[in-house]
Amino acid sequence: MTVHFGPMIESHLREGVMHITLRHRKASALDLELCDALREEFELAAEREDVRALILTGTGSIFSAGVDLPRLIDSGGDYVPRFVEALDAMLRALFLFPKPAVAALNGHAIAGGAIMAFASDYRLMSGGRIGVPEALVGVPFPPLALEIVRFAVARQYIQSLIYLGWTVEPDRALALGLIDEVVPGEQLLPRALEIARQVAEIAPDAFRLTKRQLREPFLRHAAHIASTTTDTIDALWAAPQTHARIRAYLAKTIGKK
Repeated sequence: MTVHFGPMIESHLREGVMHITLRHRKASALDLELCDALREEFELAAEREDVRALILTGTGSIFSAGVDLPRLIDSGGDYVPRFVEALDAMLRALFLFPKPAVAALNGHAIAGGAIMAFASDYRLMSGGRIGVPEALVGVPFPPLALEIVRFAVARQYIQSLIYLGWTVEPDRALALGLIDEVVPGEQLLPRALEIARQVAEIAPDAFRLTKRQLREPFLRHAAHIASTTTDTIDALWAAPQTHARIRAYLAKTIGKK
């Protein structure tokens, strides 16, 4: 077993399965540094021959609350485009992770937290809510993030999930196909490990190619959309009116003004 403890994440290797645990402040909200740290962990695990699969989980009652919105609106300079680029790189590293990736959702998986789950190969959930309320917040989806949602969410539900900002509990998430299993909290990691080992039994080269084939059309579409919308998306994320909407959303949801 190898163990790495950092200020934002904890990772350890157990019998060929890399466990990565988000533990960034109270809600593991995604900021520039956490995205960079996760990308590095995903890339390292992808390269290591002794890693056969990956489990991604969180701590307490929250998997990840999504983008650190207060940090986003309080940071000046070039933080917004740097963050959007780091978020894209992290999601790409997870979406293209060439080995089985299991998301063990210990609690709320909101916005970017849900998208990380959707980028994985198998999703288990023990509590909390999952959804992508970006439209309610007033920020646009980066192209790859939206394609990951399209990849994972059934066509008949995707527009309601996005436009109405649904966040749903585990049983409803299972019915909508957002997750694969609902499990009690004490069984979450053991069951995730069981699934990771089971999928890791597939011949690695066959798994890698099949996973790439399933995801390649969404990557191509994301690249096409990005070629014409990246500047607009960056401008919207940084716009004063967007930050005003974020402040209003935060005031409504968590009382921050």
